[in-house]
Amino acid sequence: MKEKKEQMNANHLKAFWRLIKSSNPPKGIFILALALGLLETAAGLVLPLFTRSLVDQLAQSALEISLIVLLGAAFIVQTISSGFSYYFMTYIGESIVASIRKRLWGHIIHLPIPYFDEHQSGATMSRVSQDTNTVKTLITQHLITFVSGVISIIGAVTILFIIDWKMTLIMIISVPIAILVIMPLGQKMYKVSKATQDEMATFTANLGRVLADIRLVKAYHAEEGEKAKGEQGIRHLFQYGLKEARILAVISPFMTFIMMVVLVVLIGYGGVRVASGALSAGSLVAIIIYMFQIVVPFSQMATFFTAFQKAMGATERIQEILSIHQEPTTTGVAVGQEAEPLIFQNVSFSYKKNEPILKNISFVAPPGKTTAFVGPSGSGKTTIFALLERFYLTAEGEIRLGNKPIQLFDLHSWRSQIGYVSQESPIMSGTIRDNIIYGLAQEVSDDEVLHAAKQANAAEFIERLPNGFQTEVGERGIKLSGGQRQRIAIARALIKDPKILLLDEATSNLDSASEELVQNALNHLMKGRTTLVIAHRLSTVVEAEQIIVLEQGEITGIGTHNKLLHAHNLYKKLAEQQLRNESLTSEVGKEFRENDD
Repeated sequence: MKEKKEQMNANHLKAFWRLIKSSNPPKGIFILALALGLLETAAGLVLPLFTRSLVDQLAQSALEISLIVLLGAAFIVQTISSGFSYYFMTYIGESIVASIRKRLWGHIIHLPIPYFDEHQSGATMSRVSQDTNTVKTLITQHLITFVSGVISIIGAVTILFIIDWKMTLIMIISVPIAILVIMPLGQKMYKVSKATQDEMATFTANLGRVLADIRLVKAYHAEEGEKAKGEQGIRHLFQYGLKEARILAVISPFMTFIMMVVLVVLIGYGGVRVASGALSAGSLVAIIIYMFQIVVPFSQMATFFTAFQKAMGATERIQEILSIHQEPTTTGVAVGQEAEPLIFQNVSFSYKKNEPILKNISFVAPPGKTTAFVGPSGSGKTTIFALLERFYLTAEGEIRLGNKPIQLFDLHSWRSQIGYVSQESPIMSGTIRDNIIYGLAQEVSDDEVLHAAKQANAAEFIERLPNGFQTEVGERGIKLSGGQRQRIAIARALIKDPKILLLDEATSNLDSASEELVQNALNHLMKGRTTLVIAHRLSTVVEAEQIIVLEQGEITGIGTHNKLLHAHNLYKKLAEQQLRNESLTSEVGKEFRENDD
C-alpha cells in the first residue's frame, strides 16, 4: 500500500514536471529569479550575524559605524532582491500558465464531437480557467518561497552549528515530529482538493447550462428548481472548503505550537548559558533569529505542500484532456473540383453499444441533384448528416465520394466543401458580418458579403438596421427573428460556396412570410450542388430527384414523390396526413379572410 502511494506521488510529480517542461518557461528569467532569491536568502542569513555583533558591541558600549552600514546594506539588498525575485517568478508563472492555456485550448478546439457529447461545457471551461490558475498559484506564490526556504534552513542550521551545536540539536529534534504530522495530512489535502476541483467543475457546468438557456428557465418558471440545484452545488463546495480548513486548522496551530515550544526552550536554556558566561547575549539573539529563519520557512512549506497537492490534482485533469486524441485535421488528400456522387455502402452506426441507429443502409446521392430523407423522428436522418460531416466514424460499411472513402480526405478540406443549414442555425455573438464570414480563412470583401446577403434575401432587412452589417446580434442571435437568423445562415453557406449542401428542414419553424423568403434563398443555394435534405414536410421535397424513406434506422423505400406515393405505405400515409392538415389550414385561412372582410 505504501509502495503504491509512493508510485502515485512519483507519477503525479512526473506529470507535473512534464506539463511545466512542455510549456517552455523562460529559462534565463528563471535563473535570474532564482539567483535573486538566493541573494535574498544570503542577505537574510548574514543579518543575524551582524545583529549578534551589534548586541555584543552595545553591551560593551563600543559601537562601530561600519557595522551599522553593513546591517543597513544587508536590509537593502534583501528588500530589493526580494521584490525583483517575486516579479520575475510571477512573470514565469504567468508565462507558463499562458502557454498551458494556449496548448489546452488548441487541443480542446480540435477534440472530436463524442468528447463534447460526454462532457459538459462548463466542466471543460473549468479545466482551462480554474485548474491552470491552481498551477499558476503554486509557481508564482509558493515555488520561490519553497526553494529559498530550503536554502534558508540549510544555511541557518549550518551557522547555528558553528555558533552553538547543543542549542541547534534542540531545534532539529522538532523537525521529524512536524514531518510525521504534515505528510499524512498532505495526502488528505490532495484527495480533498481533487474532490473540490471536481465539484467546482460540476458547479461551473451547471451555471453555464442555466445561463445559456435562461429564457427557457424563465418561460417554464424553473427558477426555483435551478436555484435549488445551484444551492446544492454551493453547499458541496462549502463542505469541501470546511474539510480543507479542518486540515489547515491542524497544520497551522501545530506548527505554531512547535515554534513556541522551541522558542521557550531556547530562551530558557540560552538564558542559563548567557548567565554562566558560556554564551554571549548577541549569540543568543542570533540563535533566536535563526530559529525563526528555520521555523517560518518550515511552516511555509506546509502551505507549499498544500498548494502542491492542489496543483497535482489540477495537472491530472489537464493531462486527461491532453491525452485525448484530436481529430486528424491535417492528414489526407484535398477534395477535388469534379462533381462526384456520394455513396453510402452498408453503413451501420450506434451512439451506444447494442443500440443501433443506422442498420446497413446503402444509397447513392447523385452529384448536382437533390436527395431528400423522410421518416419518423428517431429514424436516423440527422445521424446521416453527422456521419457525412465526420463528427462520428461508421461502425460498419463506408461512405465514399466517388471512389474514395471520405476519411481519406483532409478533414479541413472535406468540411470546407460542406454547407449545413439546420432548423435552428447557430448564430455566434458578434456582428452580422462576422456571422456571414464565420470560419473563412481568406479575406472577404464587403461586396462579396453583400452579394451573399442579397442571394439569401437578407440584404434588405440588414440594410434597414442602424448599423447594417456591423449590427451586434446578441448571444445566440437573440436580437434577430427566426427568419432573419436562417437567412444569415444561408448567406454564410453561400459565401462558403460548398460542393455538398445539407439542409435540415430549414423552413419548418418559420411563419409563411419568412418561409417564402428563406425558401427562395435556399433555391439560390441549391443550384448545381449535391443537396441532401431532411424533410419534415413533404411539400418541400416533392420536386426532389430522389426521396429516401427511413424507418428505425433502415431504408424502406427510394424513389420520386409519385413513385413512393403509389408504392410505399408509410410515405402515402404521411402524404395524406400532411395534405389533410394543409387543406384544413387553407380553409381556416379562407374563413378568417372572409370574416375579416
